[in-house]
Amino acid sequence: MKRNTPIIFLLIEFTGALGLFSACGSGNNNAQLQAQVDSLNKKLTQTYRPGLGEFMMGIQVHHAKIWYAGKNQNWALANFEVGEIRETLEDVKQYCYDRPEVKSLPIIYPALDSLSSAIKTKKPQAFEKSYVLLTNSCNNCHQTTHHEFNVIKTPETPPFTNQEFKAKF
Repeated sequence: MKRNTPIIFLLIEFTGALGLFSACGSGNNNAQLQAQVDSLNKKLTQTYRPGLGEFMMGIQVHHAKIWYAGKNQNWALANFEVGEIRETLEDVKQYCYDRPEVKSLPIIYPALDSLSSAIKTKKPQAFEKSYVLLTNSCNNCHQTTHHEFNVIKTPETPPFTNQEFKAKF
């Protein structure tokens, strides 16, 4: 289920109320419908919207999981995690559109494309080279967006001890 489901329900309710509001002509109904529209507008402004840091923390976890999946030649998991990063970047564009950092996201896509290609070849050396490119691209983006204090590196320990990174054949 997508993260924006609650917003969609509110928008559907808002659209329905707006339609009723415009279709009705009586003053009393208009006042009631306007109150409902105002209430829904207030709910929309108070709806939870994840911040950029929350998305970036998720990307960092996927970045680490890609490393352990690739090192264990679990290409299906590595590919899945690349897809998760792509999906998260789309969510960043949707929910953090007002952040200036969003303009720098294209820095990451060539590295993700390179990593996807390397994963498809199932060659550990190509994987490692592309993984380093992704890591460097993350850090270049952080430099560009004045978040140079946030340095990403190849992980030294798995992010989760309750996940098997070895491929199951």
